[in-house]
Parts: sequence; structure tokens; C-alpha cells
Amino acid sequence: MSTNPSIAKMVRAQFLSSIIAPIVAGTLLSVYINGYLDVINFIIVFIIGIGLHVATNVYNDIYDTIQGTDKVNVHRNEASGGSGVLLDNPELMGKMYFLARTGLVMALAGTIALTPLISRELWPHLWGLFFLSAFFSKYYTAPPFKLAYRGLGEFSVWFAFGPMAIFIAAVGQGIGFHPMVLLLMPATGLSTSTIVLAGQLIDLDADRDGGKHGVASRLGTRFTSVLYLIVQLAIVTNVILLFVYYPGSTWPFLLALIPYVFIFPKAAGIILKHHDNPDKIKIGAKFTVLTHVAFSFMLIVGFVIYLI
Repeated sequence: MSTNPSIAKMVRAQFLSSIIAPIVAGTLLSVYINGYLDVINFIIVFIIGIGLHVATNVYNDIYDTIQGTDKVNVHRNEASGGSGVLLDNPELMGKMYFLARTGLVMALAGTIALTPLISRELWPHLWGLFFLSAFFSKYYTAPPFKLAYRGLGEFSVWFAFGPMAIFIAAVGQGIGFHPMVLLLMPATGLSTSTIVLAGQLIDLDADRDGGKHGVASRLGTRFTSVLYLIVQLAIVTNVILLFVYYPGSTWPFLLALIPYVFIFPKAAGIILKHHDNPDKIKIGAKFTVLTHVAFSFMLIVGFVIYLI
């Protein structure tokens, strides 16, 4: 029997930047709008976000294993294909369920704690975000909905890590549908979606065998590689719109484009040229993850400088 994996591997901690970035960016934007930071509320929202993302990652592994997708995946790597924890350690199924449910309980406790700390007008937004996020967390891969298996996975990822994550950060600071918040919503979710698209190119055979009908499975690798490029260009466009339409000195937002100068061209070149070669795409997927992490970090840096 193999050595039991760490908790970090079981929850795929290396990808938590996907939820950290929108929560921090959304909070910093709210600080600009409000003129102050509610630290307690930020901590609670952070806990909610981490809990929901952990639940998402673990449930995804559980149900991809149960439904056979992970079992037939011969191209698993650090950028796609899940953690593989349950394939190597099937006896950990109970622990994985415990981790997923603990994540949801953390998020529920945070939502309950945050409710009296914000205005009543925002309560429906907060609780709507919690219930929708919890639904996405489990039913991204779990039956009967199996969103990722029915062609709704890409939208779910974008919506959860973009509009929903940004909005709950704003709600935590007492802000509703402010125009500046709406303009920030797309980018972080799109950035996370690029990892999904690159991963689908690697996992295509396994997804088809397991009945997981993402974009690549339905429309082919060439289409997916072009869509990948369009999504990345949409992120760049979103950053430029922040630079153009936000008030004040907005040059710091352009720092988020640095990885699109130094890292992204390598990823795009590989994915467009080798879209039907999983082994080559693995390298492109690594550069995609690096682009995502660097973009997330520099977006936060940009907001910090913007506040100063």
C-alpha cells in the first residue's frame, strides 16, 4: 500500500490561488469604494471561499473516481486529471468525504457569522451566493446534475471563480452591485477557466471514455485551443478596461499583464501548435498555470498600489 498523501495534496492546495485572488482583489476594490477595510468581514469571507474551494476540489476527485474518469486517465499530471489520491489510496474515500463536508461546514459557519455583520439588504445576496456555491462545489461532478459531464463545467468554473467570488468579497465589505465591482468580475474566473481548457486537451480520451463532455470532448481539440486563446485575450481586454474606466491613477492594473508578455506566449504557442498531443500539452498546461498564478498575484499587487 502506498504512503498516505498529505492533506495539501488531498485538497489540491496548489490551486487555491484561484479563490484567493478574486476574494483579495474584490476586497481591495471595496476598500477603494468604501474608504476603509472591515478586517473581520474579510477574514470570514476568506474562510468561506477556502471552505467552498476545498469542497469543490475534493468532491471533484471523489466523483471523477466513482464515475470512472480518473481510472482511465493515463495522462494525469500536476496541471490536470485531479489528484489521483483515491486511485492510489481507495481506503481514504471516507476521509475525502469528511474533508469535502468540512469545507462546506466551514463555509456555512462563515456565512452565518457574516450575516449580522452586513446590512439586511445584502442578506439575500450573501445566502444566495452560499447556496449556489455549495451547489457548484458538489454537483460540478456529482450526480444527478454532473455539470461538468453535461457541458456546463466551463461556465460553472468561470461563474464561481469570477462573478461569484468577486461579489461575495464585495458583499462582505457592505457593497452590492457597484459598477466597479461588475467590471472586475470576469477576469479571475476566465483565468481559472484557462486551466480547465488546457486540462481538457490533456484529459480528452479519459473524459470521452468517462462521459465527461467538456468543450474539448464535444467540439474537438482545435476548437478548444482557439477558445483558449480567445479566453486569454478576454482577460487582457478586461485588464485594459479596468485601466481605462476606473477612476484615478490606474496604471498599476497593467502590472497584471506582465505574465502575458513573458509566460503566456510560450503556453499559447504550445497549445495552438500541439492541441492534439497530450504529452506536449502538459508543458503548455504548466505555463498556463504559471500565467494564472502570476496574473493573480500581479492583479493583487496592482490593487494594493492603486489604493496607495
